[in-house]
Amino acid sequence: MTTAAPATAALRPLTRLDRCDRCPAAAQLLAILPSGELLLCGHHARQHRAALLSAGARLSPDSRPTAAA
Repeated sequence: MTTAAPATAALRPLTRLDRCDRCPAAAQLLAILPSGELLLCGHHARQHRAALLSAGARLSPDSRPTAAA
């Protein structure tokens, strides 16, 4: 997981520098949990989406990374 963020944190656009917290692939989904942010690639987003939603995570839409900031 990346740095801790409050559950009220805004969903932000992803960049090419954002990486999945489970593997080295580019992040495709941002989940905001009470304990912080979680970045997931497409594969891990599909694998864990139901569990994240049941845990009350706020998910970004299936956003594609933009140019690095």
